[in-house]
Parts: sequence; C-alpha cells; structure tokens
Amino acid sequence: MEADGERPEPKAAKAWPEARLLPWTGLEGKPSYLITDEHGGPVSRLADSLEELRLGMGNQLLGHAHALLPAAPAGELRYLAECLTEALSDALRIAESRGQRCGPARQYGP
Repeated sequence: MEADGERPEPKAAKAWPEARLLPWTGLEGKPSYLITDEHGGPVSRLADSLEELRLGMGNQLLGHAHALLPAAPAGELRYLAECLTEALSDALRIAESRGQRCGPARQYGP
C-alpha cells in the first residue's frame, strides 16, 4: 500500500491474441487453431499458403464445372458435385478464419 492509503493502479494485463482457425483439421476432423503474435510464424505462413492454394484450386474447379455442366453424364456430375462441395467447405473455412481475424464472426449456411 502507498503511504497515503491509496492503492497503486494495477498493471494492465496483456490481452491474449485471438486463436486463428487453421485451414486443416486435426484428429477426428476437429478444428485446429493457432495462437500467435501479429508477426506470425512458420505455421501462419504455411496456413496462408494452403489457403491461397485451396482458393486457387476452387477457382479452377469452378471453371471446369462451367465447361462440363452443359453436356456432362450423371456419373461425372456426381464426382463434380463432390469436388465442388469439398472446395466450398474449404472456402467457407477460410472465410471463417479470415473473418475472425478481420472483424466479427460471420455465419454461413442455415
């Protein structure tokens, strides 16, 4: 205590950085998160690269879908639908991760 009876101001606690949702899942398909500083690190750079790669693959897949859809047989349509579903899941996971880092969380889907 201070001599005059007043307590000193408590030091401000450091705020924990928010956890980043990574573009891959852990064991049993559970979400993976990373806590890092604003400078990032090797895992952050790997996650950034994987996000960029997956978004690029999704863009290429979408172009393929536009070309294939008009005359595609049913079997190819099913495979295309499965690939598009996976690409959309990746894109939404990336959007959720980036939304958490850029502002309030957003909900996608019903």
